[in-house]
Amino acid sequence: MSFTEEQEALVVKSWESMKKDAGEWGLKFFLRIFEIAPSAKKLFPFLRDDDSGTPLRQNAKLKTHAKSVFVMTCEAAVQLRKAGKVVVRESSLKRLGATHFKYGVVDEHFEVTKYALLETMKEAVPEMWSVEMKDAWGVAYDQLVAAIKTEMKP
Repeated sequence: MSFTEEQEALVVKSWESMKKDAGEWGLKFFLRIFEIAPSAKKLFPFLRDDDSGTPLRQNAKLKTHAKSVFVMTCEAAVQLRKAGKVVVRESSLKRLGATHFKYGVVDEHFEVTKYALLETMKEAVPEMWSVEMKDAWGVAYDQLVAAIKTEMKP
């Protein structure tokens, strides 16, 4: 699955537009995941063990995690063509793979996450959104997931 120059340009342009609000978009991305698949909350120890009654939108650990994941996903997409492979900053693919394996992430989780990501992107950059941009982000996400799955082992 190749990532074209045109796809790269669309991803870079949209990421530049939403980067300054990455925390907000990351949180919306995760809230959308939990809206689609409420049981996904069980995959996150900091949510599973939280009995404080704090609304998800105000959960500090979720906000931090959501921003980190959103930025990592977007940065991996932006550099995909230049690097020729998925490169993850601040974390290794081995650790990402091991963590996803440990918490029982399966293909359906990745599909829900992809849908939530694309819907969040569409909301974040409505004036830029197009079928081509959706495809570009889809290809980038699929390549990131393929790299993570390669490392999903005990």
